[in-house]
Amino acid sequence: MSFFALGVNHQTASVELREQIAFNAERLAALLLEQQQNPSLKDMVVVSTCNRTEVYAMTEDADSVLNWLAQVNNIDVKQLIHHVYRYENAQAVTHLMRVASGLDSLMLGEPQILGQVKSALALSKNADAVSPELNSVFEYAFYAAKRVRSETSVGSHAVSMGYSVAQLALQVFSRPEKLTVMVVAAGEMNSLVAKHLAEMGVAKIIICNRSRERADSLGQEIAHQVDVEIIPFAELAQNLHRADVISSCTGSLHQVISYSDVKAALKKRRYQQMLMVDLAVPRDIDPKVESLDNVYLYGVDDLQSVIEENLAQRRQAAVEAEVMVNQLATQLMTHQKVKEASGTIQAYRQHSEEMSQIELQHALDSLEHGHAPEQVLQEFAHRLTQKLLHPTSILLREAAKAENPDYFEWLQQHLQDVFEHERKPKQ
Repeated sequence: MSFFALGVNHQTASVELREQIAFNAERLAALLLEQQQNPSLKDMVVVSTCNRTEVYAMTEDADSVLNWLAQVNNIDVKQLIHHVYRYENAQAVTHLMRVASGLDSLMLGEPQILGQVKSALALSKNADAVSPELNSVFEYAFYAAKRVRSETSVGSHAVSMGYSVAQLALQVFSRPEKLTVMVVAAGEMNSLVAKHLAEMGVAKIIICNRSRERADSLGQEIAHQVDVEIIPFAELAQNLHRADVISSCTGSLHQVISYSDVKAALKKRRYQQMLMVDLAVPRDIDPKVESLDNVYLYGVDDLQSVIEENLAQRRQAAVEAEVMVNQLATQLMTHQKVKEASGTIQAYRQHSEEMSQIELQHALDSLEHGHAPEQVLQEFAHRLTQKLLHPTSILLREAAKAENPDYFEWLQQHLQDVFEHERKPKQ
């Protein structure tokens, strides 16, 4: 049985193709249950995100996995095969570890993928589609991801606008649990800002948006983590003083936060410091605001330069992480080979014991028939030795006939080492 990984990701397939073979949890759970009677597909985990759909399986028939992926998504397998990557055993283990560690992500080092892989494993477990062997591979991949996170810097530097704003807030204000944040506009960028800051434990997030429906939608997403308040866009200026952190990204053609607005807000705040982040192009906040004392103003260019520097640091850390992942994958495969060898050794010992009992009974029968004990013992030793050495003799003959002489030399040398060890007097 081999361990396979095959699928498509942002590097091999267009977003249209990735959409075609994406799975939601409900549909995938039903499909996994259906495959329990198929020996080639009953032991697998499917990871499906916006950037990848991958199948990890213990099987002897990887083609059946590929055909299944095409069939359930109504895609011609001949079309799909041009975009699919396939790895087996050690390469598959390494790939899974890279995915779980964020080394194979569109955003290098992003942490969300580990949770997504864990959820995929849990879904397959619920469908009784995970063997102990497959589960152990995933658990070791999670261990590898944890090592990468804790022992390298591959995920420690902000490389997205949303996360950068949140990290900036922590640098300016030491106690996030006391912060009130205002997001001006509830589009994709500010939604990420709000979610990151909610995860960091700020006290309150005020959402100021022209559309109440969109503001409500964002509010519902983060309400379980933070106190949320929604205000009309027309009341932006009169509420500025309430916010310690303001992130604005409206897409307006005109500035929506003026110098005078911020100056008035500062006076109401008794000049407590404010962090203002302008993510909009054209800018939402009057650049003159930067001249006010106790106001920290950052624009897109400021954050982008930080992101580029941080991304370079992540890439450098990723080299170290790749080495670690390869070492851990090798360790796992070595452990599995030793485990498999242990089973073979146990079977050989059992077989030898059975032969020993057969020859012992033969010797006892000879003694009962009056044969000389010395002759019986000599015959017993000879017959047992011949039977025990028979498998080794076959291996040596086959190795000698092989085209590659290295195998024979390796086997010969190791047997010689064993003989030398056995000859040494016991202490």
